[in-house]
Amino acid sequence: MQRQPRKISPGRWIPTLRSEKMPHREAVSGYLFLLPSLLGTGIFVLLPFLDVFRRSFLQAVGSGFVGLDNYRQVLANEAFRRAAGNTARFMLFCLPILLALSLCMAVLVCQVTHVQRWIKTGFLLPMAIPAASVVVFFRMLFDEKGWLNLLFRQMGLAGQDWLTSGRAFWVLSACYIWKNLGYDMILWLAGLGAIPEEQYEAAKVQGAGAWACFRYITLPQLKETLFVTALLSFVNAFRVFREAYLLAGEYPHESIYMLQHLFNNWFVNLDIQKMTAAAVMLVIGTGAVLLGFRKTGGGDG
Repeated sequence: MQRQPRKISPGRWIPTLRSEKMPHREAVSGYLFLLPSLLGTGIFVLLPFLDVFRRSFLQAVGSGFVGLDNYRQVLANEAFRRAAGNTARFMLFCLPILLALSLCMAVLVCQVTHVQRWIKTGFLLPMAIPAASVVVFFRMLFDEKGWLNLLFRQMGLAGQDWLTSGRAFWVLSACYIWKNLGYDMILWLAGLGAIPEEQYEAAKVQGAGAWACFRYITLPQLKETLFVTALLSFVNAFRVFREAYLLAGEYPHESIYMLQHLFNNWFVNLDIQKMTAAAVMLVIGTGAVLLGFRKTGGGDG
């Protein structure tokens, strides 16, 4: 039998063997619960990636060692450079706009208390709509014979070629921002709800205005939320291939030819050498970006 704690004075207890072992037992239980996920990740993610890393230094036929030749071929490939540039451009353009716009919407929604629940539901509705349905709507809107060009013609203006020209980039960006705006807004609302209201009241007593409260109270305490929101938005940006593929197919306009298009085409052609080398480079680049988020976004706490 385990010894029970013996009370020797009000509010003071003698530590027992049971209380000393509990943290260790809780840690073991936690690792046991994580074990299935860790095993699944190791078997189905880490081991295949190690094989991809090994193959990136080999020939696809014959398995001869070629060193860094596969990486040189990828870097010299014009399609890879275009796809990587378009993907980076998409990230640099969409992520800041999405984060800033969703933060502004979250701050505004916080000021509305009566219908806040309905506003949240309305902004989250795009997340519940399948990507194919979203793309159908955008095609009906921006197609050469779509609603927007029909409206332009009725106004006596010339229609625009939205999906097969450089304007396709802006259509895809609008689609991504519209679909993810509500999700990011909910994340910001969670961070805003964790800030004590007493801090705002004390600042207002001292004469601080709305901008001063936002700058010196709200923004500093949203550092962790910024890290999480930026990280999830970055991951979701890689999934925009679904929208781009459904909008324009396997070979869209060069402005929206993303890395996912390139990998898809290499996979269809079984270009294993380029695909493995590019996959390793993409993982390294993505890992560097995530480490940057962790350093600058407060994820090291």
